[in-house]
Amino acid sequence: MTNSQAFSAVRISDKVYWVGAIDWNVRNFHGYQTQRGTTYNAFLVLGQKVALLDAVKAPFKQELLSRIASVIDPGKIDYVISNHAELDHSGCLFDVVDEVKPEKVFASAMGVKALQAHFHRSTEVTAVKEGETLDLGGLTATFLETRMLHWPDSMFTYLNEEKLLFSQDAFGMHLASVERFAEQIDDALLDAEAAKYYANILAPFSPVIGKLLTRMEKLGLPLETIAPDHGPVWGRKGPRILEHYRRWAQQKPTNKAVVVYDTMWNSTDVMARAVAEGISSADCRVELLPVGGNHRSDVATAALNAGALVIGSPTLNGGIMPTMADALSYLKGLKHRSLVTGGVFGSYGWSGESLKLLEAQLGEMGIESAGSVKATFVPGPEVLAECRGLGVKVAEALRAKLKAVQ
Repeated sequence: MTNSQAFSAVRISDKVYWVGAIDWNVRNFHGYQTQRGTTYNAFLVLGQKVALLDAVKAPFKQELLSRIASVIDPGKIDYVISNHAELDHSGCLFDVVDEVKPEKVFASAMGVKALQAHFHRSTEVTAVKEGETLDLGGLTATFLETRMLHWPDSMFTYLNEEKLLFSQDAFGMHLASVERFAEQIDDALLDAEAAKYYANILAPFSPVIGKLLTRMEKLGLPLETIAPDHGPVWGRKGPRILEHYRRWAQQKPTNKAVVVYDTMWNSTDVMARAVAEGISSADCRVELLPVGGNHRSDVATAALNAGALVIGSPTLNGGIMPTMADALSYLKGLKHRSLVTGGVFGSYGWSGESLKLLEAQLGEMGIESAGSVKATFVPGPEVLAECRGLGVKVAEALRAKLKAVQ
């Protein structure tokens, strides 16, 4: 078995090691811009039986094996546990299985089906059920099904004696870093990347996450460590990420408006700035995101728990700007339920279909419009005053919504 010895495991506890891979290069994760790269976390558990939890993306197989070899001979792995079949965690799983020849491979019932559908292998994978345990000899692993967090196959593995939760794609973030523990990383960076991860991947599953958090509380599992499949491991900062998830999962609107727009000859841009002035003047926080300079995933992050969405576009070929169509399609799929009110604006030359199309987009997202403003070619002082007024209307509508849900 080849082993470069260039990569070493990181000790999480006396019995648990991180043996994953760091991807400094990845910048796109199915539509989500990952400017800071990511990690693919895998973990080695050293009971009398040795278990490998998850694998890594296929190109990083040798890094995984090298880290394992820095602790034990990879051939001594007895069990492989797949918490999640997505290819960033299973890409090299069966290649590793072929090399180390474990006694058994475990996954959830849906995970067994997902792995078969991905790899079309005859390798036997044993399905485990909710609450089922695996004796590792001095250590006990308990399996918790977490369907649709964020795939049907997803599950957690809880290591009882270590009070450690292997949480697959929950409580993670895309952040390439040599620091393996949240305690080594600045809180502002942790909060920003965790929010971006939630907003772009987990937001559609917020109702499921809310129920899961309640279920975990009822189970009363003591948690000293949370080890996700991306980003740092949570120790004493664990309560911080749990509290963030409780808040984000509620999808409650806050006194914040997001203005998302694109422009052709800057007319829609100046309208957007006037709308923002109106929102701010009415004591509502506002964030402008011209999509010409902001990625769709930045829009999704800004919208997390915002209460209002105001969108603008000039008319182009009887439609809206392609960048706006992209951002709105993406945002619609993420189902940010906190967005309760909004408005539309835009400039046009002769046909002006963009406003009607933008209104339809708000409706499809379940967002109640507080109004619209249009300009022919270049907006004059009167139109800009209307734009400021639209901002005030949106802020007032949001305040009314917030008061109603208090």
